[in-house]
Amino acid sequence: MTARKTTARTLPLHVILVAVGAVMVVPLVYAVLSGFKSTDELSSNPFGLPEHWRTGNYTDILAGGDFWRLLGSSTLIAVGTTVLVVAASALAAFSFARFAFRGREALFTLFTMGLMFPFAVAVLPLFLLLRSLGLLDNPLGVILPQAAFGLPMTIIILRAFFREIPGELEEAATLDGCSPFGFFWRVLLPMARPALGTVSVLAVVTSWNNFMLPLLVFTDNTWWTLPIGVQQFQGQYSAEYARVFAYLVLAMVPALAFYSVAERQLVGGLTAGATKG
Repeated sequence: MTARKTTARTLPLHVILVAVGAVMVVPLVYAVLSGFKSTDELSSNPFGLPEHWRTGNYTDILAGGDFWRLLGSSTLIAVGTTVLVVAASALAAFSFARFAFRGREALFTLFTMGLMFPFAVAVLPLFLLLRSLGLLDNPLGVILPQAAFGLPMTIIILRAFFREIPGELEEAATLDGCSPFGFFWRVLLPMARPALGTVSVLAVVTSWNNFMLPLLVFTDNTWWTLPIGVQQFQGQYSAEYARVFAYLVLAMVPALAFYSVAERQLVGGLTAGATKG
């Protein structure tokens, strides 16, 4: 009887999860299958399996150098942004969490206000600033602003985690002759690996999906990223829908592969603060 009651209670939740999963998976499966069709077959048979599996839509893209150049550019910018934002945010969050100084809460509030600052408002002044600094058509012109816009959320997450570390650990490290930075480097950061992994995943995904900032900074196609490449490919092959679907799928594969590997780290970091102590 108890098992039946439990099943009846959890059944609506399972139905909701299946429905949400279908909403996410069905478009992806449709895009993958569409990439194996011709444009004519896609028009006549949009939802069925391909009659003739055309792998050329995928292999032609992979055989060209443009896709790999875009992939390398996106990877470089994502890694650079992640390293910079995590390093700067960890030091700032450590100061906000473990030191008491005048104006600390006001300064922290100033950082949190950055969450309410939309990027679109900063487009024109940011473009003028990057042009004056000579950072247009330069990867740093994307890495530095992305890191700046990623600071508020990253600092908030890391500060909350750092404040959960018991003060007794810091006192013991101080008695052992450890400096504040030594405690941060040797004790705090190793304990904060779940939180660092979480903010790193968020930074990589945000950078990988960023379209407007690279479009603003890069006028030369040398440093174009994958989102810009998707737009340009769609414009170039606007009538060949099957090739466009193949390009979209290939552009999604690196992000999906990274997320599938980092998913456990992301979930563990988000729940670490709730289970600590």
